[in-house]
Amino acid sequence: MKILMLSSTFPYPPTRGGTQVRTFHLMKYLTQRHHVILVTQRSPDVTEEEVEGLRGCVQDVAIFARPAFSSMDGAFSKVKRFANFLREGTPPNVLSSYSLKMQNWVDRYVESAIAKGEAGDLVITCEHSVNEIYVRPEWESKIATVVNIHSSLYGTCRQLLETNTSEKPLRDRLQLPLLQRYEQRYCSKFSGIVVTTEEDQKQILDLKPRAKIAAIANGVDLTRFPLRQFDPGRHQLVFSGAMDNLPNIDAARFLALEVFPLVRLRYPDATLALVGSRPVPEVQELANQPGVTVTGQVPSIAEYLHQATVCVIPMRTGYGIKNKTLEAMAAGTPVLASDRGLEGLTVEGPNVPLRALRANEVNEYVAAIGRLFEDRRLRDQLSVNARRFVEQDYTWEVAGDRYETLLRELSTSKS
Repeated sequence: MKILMLSSTFPYPPTRGGTQVRTFHLMKYLTQRHHVILVTQRSPDVTEEEVEGLRGCVQDVAIFARPAFSSMDGAFSKVKRFANFLREGTPPNVLSSYSLKMQNWVDRYVESAIAKGEAGDLVITCEHSVNEIYVRPEWESKIATVVNIHSSLYGTCRQLLETNTSEKPLRDRLQLPLLQRYEQRYCSKFSGIVVTTEEDQKQILDLKPRAKIAAIANGVDLTRFPLRQFDPGRHQLVFSGAMDNLPNIDAARFLALEVFPLVRLRYPDATLALVGSRPVPEVQELANQPGVTVTGQVPSIAEYLHQATVCVIPMRTGYGIKNKTLEAMAAGTPVLASDRGLEGLTVEGPNVPLRALRANEVNEYVAAIGRLFEDRRLRDQLSVNARRFVEQDYTWEVAGDRYETLLRELSTSKS
């Protein structure tokens, strides 16, 4: 197969996290077996070394400048963008990364493939739903097209409202029905849809009941997250993630300001490391709290996971399986997480070995942290079970194989 992968996010290096990690590893897996043409955008912070690094990972790559977009404009511009959303049906954050040059390149490539009779061997994948904008509805009758949603814009907005964590609830309430209509519209033009969890799968099926949809989870690079060699003991907590991401900002502040002070009352020597790149001021100021360290970007997140007694993942928003949860499990660090932090993962239940502890309220976190601090046998149990769980079901090889199978099935149906 020839696979045209569209990603407005530059997927290198894979240490950037989130969308980049998933896109990079699926691209890497498919490149070993098929001819992959990556079409992506370069933001100003992408270096020449990173460009060359990406070129070395894929057969062909077309790189376009990411459009400049200012979030510091006035109220009139915001009203204008909302009016455009209301009239045209495409969210502002999708339009903000839209490149006409990239669109023209994609159009020419697809039209050439159709003209040469090569459409049956071509699959187009959108790596994240924001890239759906580049796919013409009429292509679906000739070419297999897939949207790898990563996370639902409608689902995320609804969740922010339901959990009272929206920064702008009035705006989100106005946008919610528009996002639902938008998601339903773009899903209808694809041959196949990929999500990361069964919860997302059910939501998309509600929007498009007869969709060809597959739940393909994230994975972990086990070479970057090896199993730790020993339990460090002590009273050290860690939370990792990109610290300019709204769900991570909310989780970091909740952990540092509401949970951790109560932990310190019982364990005065307890420490909390907030590990991740691009910490915004709301995260940076948490370093003023006793025992809290804000690291910024680090060479190896695995090292911090190995040094921690417990990895706490108190996510209150954010859709899909969390890379940070899988990475901590792979590293063998005992995980304590919320329902949202454990979304899509079976970590307990009948005939299921205990793989992580669960908490959602402040008192539940404090009690569970104390339990893990005191019970080394429990920590060992979680460490072994979680690592085995990831090795079996959540490597990028497993995810890549499932993705390839779906693409091959769709391509065959068009041939």
